[in-house]
Amino acid sequence: MNTVLAAEAGSTTARNLTITLFLVFVAITLAITVWASRQTKTATDFYAGGRSFSGFQNGMAIGGDYMSAASFLGIAGIIALYGYDGFLYSIGFLVAWLVALLLVAELLRNSGRYTMADVLAFRMRQRPVRTAAAVSTITVSIFYLLAQMVGAGALVALLLGIKPDTTFLGMDADTAKVATIIMVGALMIIYVTVGGMKGTTYVQIVKAFLLMGGALAMTLLVLAKYKFNLSSLLGDAASASGKGAAFLEPGLRYGVETPGDALKTFYSKMDLLSLGIALVLGTAGLPHILIRFYTVPTARAARKSVLWAIGIIGTFYLLTLALGFGAAAIVGGSEITAQDKAGNTAAPQLAEKLGEQFLGGDLGGATLLAIIAAVAFATILAVVAGLTLASSSSLAHDFYANVVKKGEASERQEVTVARISALVIGAVSIVLSIYAQNLNVAFLVALAFAVAASGNLPAILYSLFWKRFNTSGAVWAIYGGLLAAVVLVFFSPVVSGAPTAMFPDHDWQWFPLSNPGIISIPFGFLCGWLGTILSKENDEEKYAELEVRSLTGAGAH
Repeated sequence: MNTVLAAEAGSTTARNLTITLFLVFVAITLAITVWASRQTKTATDFYAGGRSFSGFQNGMAIGGDYMSAASFLGIAGIIALYGYDGFLYSIGFLVAWLVALLLVAELLRNSGRYTMADVLAFRMRQRPVRTAAAVSTITVSIFYLLAQMVGAGALVALLLGIKPDTTFLGMDADTAKVATIIMVGALMIIYVTVGGMKGTTYVQIVKAFLLMGGALAMTLLVLAKYKFNLSSLLGDAASASGKGAAFLEPGLRYGVETPGDALKTFYSKMDLLSLGIALVLGTAGLPHILIRFYTVPTARAARKSVLWAIGIIGTFYLLTLALGFGAAAIVGGSEITAQDKAGNTAAPQLAEKLGEQFLGGDLGGATLLAIIAAVAFATILAVVAGLTLASSSSLAHDFYANVVKKGEASERQEVTVARISALVIGAVSIVLSIYAQNLNVAFLVALAFAVAASGNLPAILYSLFWKRFNTSGAVWAIYGGLLAAVVLVFFSPVVSGAPTAMFPDHDWQWFPLSNPGIISIPFGFLCGWLGTILSKENDEEKYAELEVRSLTGAGAH
């Protein structure tokens, strides 16, 4: 009896500590946002932070933007449940930066002002191209937002000790997760509408420091527990996973060999290839990453910020290995899936176990869990703010100012529309996230990467490097790639026809792969080529001007 009472008292203390830390962080970030709002006077301040950030600051902010809930919660969870196959996400997300650095970072900074469409529309007819770019930006951002919101729901359910069949403030586990998603949505809308790019950037920089510190501390504790012996850590992870040696080899989740079914084996291998292509090519088409290149004063600073980002992100993804295998060894797969089917809570559960072992008892576990959960929540808030800013900027700057108002909107009107857009996009994301709670967040982000690489990347690369490319090609590339990716996802096992689908009780699935990239990305490039050669429009002078601007920065804002 006394033991039960002590455990209950410990869990209440843990819950109170967690909620307090969580509220402190929210208060700090809101204070930063209000401070930034006083510095936000023009459209350049709202969209690009006044182009006042250094390469290092922007590199930290890019790291903060990129190391999302998918990186921290999703990858740790997917490694904890699938071992070797989960690490493919870490590799893919990191290698993708080389494509962004070598192909787009500097050229984009030199050529545009606030959004990706500034580059596309420079040598083409404004209205069709900007409309297509706005639609694409919003679609990609909403896919990405889903991942963050789902991660937030799972995280806060763990924080408050809500498991299936338990209640909190009269809410069951599912209702509490929905309430969390709504709360995160409301906070992100406040960050963007009040603070703009300055507020969002400072929140991302603070969050990058916190996340690196938290991940490093947990990695050192995991390694200390195993006396820095990696083979004993991996051995324990394999035995605790219940899958034995197969846990440390490829083939648990992707490229699965199905004896007697050559077609199923082929589809599984294609899914792996499709995921790899989407991860590597996706970053260079992500709108919320692309707009970060406009926040620095020069192209050199843009390059420097990507190099800083690669260093920060590369280190972080090495740490996810220790977190994932550590969670498998110390927490165990069955305990992780009991809390969250998709494994999204593996890292915070690992923090709780490490706290109990190194800091002593339930209170130690609660303290470390509270700190790591507050960091993870900071991660979610910073990323959703960046995403909402990218999509609301595109709606206001590309669609409202240049399509509806034909370039005649005042800066004040534009920023007002951006703020209203943030509200609408936030509301749509909240509703969709409620239905996506069964999916792993790293996997959801991989879908966003596939959509970005299918719709945005062909148009950006053709625009920068193909002299013949024209308005028709840009519109075909964006809509063709985007439509192919979204339709294939809709008819894939992600949405229906599988136990982990968004709608597990329905089945309209006919596309066998979970990731559409292998079909939709080449289709986007094909549409861009076809649209271009079928149109007679060709402005070589404008291309020459864009080429000079992109390479030298001459005439860039």
